[in-house]
Amino acid sequence: MLKILVTDKLAQEGLDLLAGMDDVEVTVKTGVSEDELASMIGDYDGLIIRSGTQVTAKVLANSGRLRGIARAGVGVDNVDIPTATAKGVMVMNTPDGNTTSAAEHTIALMAALSRYVVAGCNSMKAGAWDRKKYQGTQLLGKTLGVVGLGRIGMAVARRALGLKMKVIGYDPLAAPDSAAEMGVHLIDDLKELVKQCDYLTLHVPVTDETRGMINAELIGLMKPTARIINVARGAVINENDLAQALREKRIAGAAIDVFSKEPPENRFFEGLDNCIVTPHLGASTDEAQVEVALDAAKELVDALRGTAVRNAVNVPGLDKALPVIVRHYCELARRLGIVASSISPGKIQRVQTIYRGEIAEHDTAAIRTHFAIGLLQKHFEQPLNIVNAPVLAKERGISIDETRNPDARDYAATLAIKVTTDQLQRSVTGTVIGKGIMRIIGIDDYSLEVSPEGPILMIFNDDKPGVIGAVGGICGRHGLNIGTMGVGRIKTENRAMLAIDLDELPGPEAIEEFRRQDFVRQVYVCDLPK
Repeated sequence: MLKILVTDKLAQEGLDLLAGMDDVEVTVKTGVSEDELASMIGDYDGLIIRSGTQVTAKVLANSGRLRGIARAGVGVDNVDIPTATAKGVMVMNTPDGNTTSAAEHTIALMAALSRYVVAGCNSMKAGAWDRKKYQGTQLLGKTLGVVGLGRIGMAVARRALGLKMKVIGYDPLAAPDSAAEMGVHLIDDLKELVKQCDYLTLHVPVTDETRGMINAELIGLMKPTARIINVARGAVINENDLAQALREKRIAGAAIDVFSKEPPENRFFEGLDNCIVTPHLGASTDEAQVEVALDAAKELVDALRGTAVRNAVNVPGLDKALPVIVRHYCELARRLGIVASSISPGKIQRVQTIYRGEIAEHDTAAIRTHFAIGLLQKHFEQPLNIVNAPVLAKERGISIDETRNPDARDYAATLAIKVTTDQLQRSVTGTVIGKGIMRIIGIDDYSLEVSPEGPILMIFNDDKPGVIGAVGGICGRHGLNIGTMGVGRIKTENRAMLAIDLDELPGPEAIEEFRRQDFVRQVYVCDLPK
């Protein structure tokens, strides 16, 4: 008998589904304290939560028979995932259940903004009857710019096309092939997209690349009649820049459902009659709550029964059956993916992996997946793993081509990866020596050696005297301790590269000083696991 504990309010349909299973015993106990949950959690096989329950390291300390946690919703920031993984507890979420609700809320906000629904309603309730003041604009024939072409962005695009709007799309990672097939005109440059659109809707997670991406510069490129809708994450918009643009009427309006901090401390929208706000209602529909409850119940029970694992944000222990050499190259591949992602700006167009030597004779499916995890993780808020990484890559039309050559060269086995974006092509080569010692042995056409661990500063520079001394001086001024330094040179082309292992990540001031040096061509920082 599977014992499942539910500690947050869950739609009755989800509870009924569990109650109707012969092999499941469900207990509902909401409002439990951390100590109380810690004392009882070990008696259950599974736990279903929403955002209220905090599954901390203390809760998981005596996990007992617990094998799975399902979050009825997308975010899993209320679960200590590293501890859960160490304890062998699967953590799952339900990313699909709110797709329709979020897409419909986007369309609702866009229509309300266009027709002054909120302002007109408030005016009439105050006793006025002012039809001319609230003359709106129709959606037919207007251009909608969709930033982020994942599940929700694509759902919005489909609905907008049904309204006979022109839809253009941009994705900072890669655009799915289905977008163009559906009738979405893909734009490679975000600046060009914002210039063209009458409405701009955002559907991207918060990452280093997307945080504050809608700022004064981009808003300044928009038409004065354009409007912004955000039902994604508050932090992708610089709220102060948006408020200034709305106050100065540089754009026609904005509809905001999400904020950088919730409830919002920055109440920029107060007093702005051209800004509609809602309290994070994107997923707040009866149907969405039922859907995520059903999804959470099904996912958890299937995982506990061992029949299927879906939407897991961690999958502990699934790699233990792999050969030792494959396990080693899985970890190397993940780290090479992180490096490649850090030094490859732009949208991904092509990805290749090249295996040489002994590793080329093994099944490399797991290695390919771990490489995808490292390459794509920075583009997603949710943790990637061997279950969801292939699915998310496929959604964006990213495939990984493989080449194998069993003939070894300088090392018994090597793995090289090549990433082509709309801006450049990068390659990173690595190997595993001895008992699992990983090394990067090449970046692009530079031969160098560096351990893929911890913070690494990568500088592409002119090959001239004084470079290493100048770099060391900057590190010293900013308190950056150098562990090791890999140096690669192409003497005939007067170019070189430094890969510097640091004890801690350099701050923005240090990075800016590196970039100001006349010998520096490009600077990147990569933060690898230690």
